[in-house]
Amino acid sequence: MSATPTSRTSSPAAERAAGWVAPLCWVAVLLDGFDLVVVGTVIPSLTSPEEWALTGTGATAVITIGLVGMMIGALTIGTLTDLVGRRKALIGSVTLFSFFTLLCAFAPNPTVFGVLRFLAGLGLGGCLPTAIAMVNEFTRAGRSGRATTTMMTGYHVGAVTTAALAILVVESVGWRWMFVLGALPALVLVPLMLRNLPESAAYLLAHDRRDEAEEVARRYGLQLDAPAAPVESRAGEPSTGGAAATLKTLFTRDYVRNTIAIGVTSFMGLLLVYGLNNWLPTIMREAGYELGATFAFLLVLNVGAIVGLLVAGTVADRIGIRIAGMIWFALGAVFLALLSVRLPTPALYLMCFLTGCFVFSAQVLVYAFVSANHPPTVRATALGWSAGAGRSGAIVGPVITGALVTAGIAFPWGFYVFAVVGALGALAFSMTRVRRARADTAV
Repeated sequence: MSATPTSRTSSPAAERAAGWVAPLCWVAVLLDGFDLVVVGTVIPSLTSPEEWALTGTGATAVITIGLVGMMIGALTIGTLTDLVGRRKALIGSVTLFSFFTLLCAFAPNPTVFGVLRFLAGLGLGGCLPTAIAMVNEFTRAGRSGRATTTMMTGYHVGAVTTAALAILVVESVGWRWMFVLGALPALVLVPLMLRNLPESAAYLLAHDRRDEAEEVARRYGLQLDAPAAPVESRAGEPSTGGAAATLKTLFTRDYVRNTIAIGVTSFMGLLLVYGLNNWLPTIMREAGYELGATFAFLLVLNVGAIVGLLVAGTVADRIGIRIAGMIWFALGAVFLALLSVRLPTPALYLMCFLTGCFVFSAQVLVYAFVSANHPPTVRATALGWSAGAGRSGAIVGPVITGALVTAGIAFPWGFYVFAVVGALGALAFSMTRVRRARADTAV
């Protein structure tokens, strides 16, 4: 692949200045990871007679409504990011989901709780594609796989932290404190973003704001290449067509095959991610384990995800993101099937760890592939499409698993279903096509 529209220089001062981008995006993604797990940790409490006595159907509705918000947020904010800029979209997303997450702690009933989860989901859906786009545009060419997977460790550090907090907090002081603790970091993060987060030079250059792009490049040690022709213009679409034209570009001849294949792959990937994280504690309770142990399984699952991400990024940059993604989905399917076998507790922890290693980083490799195969003019839109299509899978996963829980057959049939989904993800990833390096699509 050729150089990005912005590639790093080696100035130590510039490295320190640009060093704010990755950490701030990482923390934003960490808060998104908190949300990945938090509902799963409080569902056992919400279904108890002492709280709201939610049925399996009610619990599924509470989980699903937030995921619907995330899907809408990913599709809308992801597209708007290519129009209004990475900085505004990311700060707005973090502010939105943190505010409504805090309000969840004071919800008086399941209906209000569900509405607040939906509103928080709008911000959560836009956070991830925007952060990935921004980090990749401050990353050297040829390292998009590692950059994306390293940043996404924040997602699962957040999940691990949430699972650990749940062990300490839920039974001792109550589930509401989980949402208070999840919202507090924004009080520090948002001011830091307002002060230190720059706009992407690649975004500025793609929108004919070269003077501003050169200023960002000077301040942050980036070197601007020749500007790319707007993708919309190449595809026969007007470059000023707004969000609809930008999204339409993904369905032109150059992109449609990958757009469909990526959508299906992401659907399968996030079905697994959300199905497991929302229902694993409940499935393990059904299998006869204590509540504390079920949270430990969730923690180990996400520790495995962090390790898997660190390995997956390096492997992907060596053998190609597409090949690595196919392997990761396939191995995830194998370990999901093995979770259906009753094993001694230490062996079960090992299976949870290995499942996390492959299942979660497989989905992140989808994002890395999207980022590496789309130019800056539509990168955030493509990532938003991938995340939005995936969020529909995130809705379906908990619904299917909830139905199995209601029927009393989530163990082992939930793991059989997940294994099939993992295999379908590998198949869909195999249908993608790596774009050849071209002057106007270089990443």
